[in-house]
Amino acid sequence: MTGHAESRAAVEGVWRREAARVIARLSRLTRDVGLAEELAQDALVAALETWPQTGVPVNPGAWLVTTGKNRALDRLRKRKLVARKHEALGAEMMAPDPSPADEAMDDFIGDDLLRLVFQACHPVLSLDAQVALTLRMLGGLTTDEIASAFLAPSPTIAQRIVRAKRRLSEAQVAFELPRGEELWGRTQAVLRVIYLVFSEGYSASAGESLTRAELSGEAIRLGRLLAQLLPEPESIGLLALMLLQESRRETRTTAEGDLVLLDAQDRSQWNRALIAEGTKLVERALVSGRAGPYALQAAIAAVHA
Repeated sequence: MTGHAESRAAVEGVWRREAARVIARLSRLTRDVGLAEELAQDALVAALETWPQTGVPVNPGAWLVTTGKNRALDRLRKRKLVARKHEALGAEMMAPDPSPADEAMDDFIGDDLLRLVFQACHPVLSLDAQVALTLRMLGGLTTDEIASAFLAPSPTIAQRIVRAKRRLSEAQVAFELPRGEELWGRTQAVLRVIYLVFSEGYSASAGESLTRAELSGEAIRLGRLLAQLLPEPESIGLLALMLLQESRRETRTTAEGDLVLLDAQDRSQWNRALIAEGTKLVERALVSGRAGPYALQAAIAAVHA
């Protein structure tokens, strides 16, 4: 791999890890998820241009956020917004970024990420749009990667994402957390989207391959994020269910790609680490006494693990 390719791979790796946090932070500042995603993409382009020469910063996420803030300020100046609004928003954006240690302690980061989760899965969007926006803004996947995963043309996915962001803007969806009874229903929508992504990777509905590891892996990553941000029995149960199912991936198909039924699978080849983690999560979900469908399905899967 050439030096340029290595640098690009490093930037893309950072982006995959930091995209959700960067977009969430910029969304809180701009109150516009679509604009925040554009600013984050601008910051990514700047990183691709700068980091190969300067190296990856110690805190790449903070670098991307700061660059996104600067792009936002540039846009504000170009649009010549009223001075008072400009100064108020500009003052917040120009506030110094916390150190990496402080940022880890900052509850706002978690809250912003959770707000972004609920934005991407907002009920004003179709299910297809929710999936695409979740993978784009929370997963950090490119349009081409999403299109490839779902065997869809890239222009189709691109338009789906554009329309979704426009719909959120037109509906004036506030960048805030749902409260009370609304939280339960909205959380179920988020869980449904994540599990849909996992299921498409675990048992592909189209294409030559029966599975798509990149999709199920991304769903598990999102599931971990949600369980961390919202440690409720069902989010924990969903993560457990995905881990327990994923533990059997290597034994589900033959070398020729044919499906192997559960009873015929070589259990000695199941991933014991994933099973152990999933089982612990099941116990954690069940002890609450508020287990729902995902936690119960995970409990059944644990019995057969």
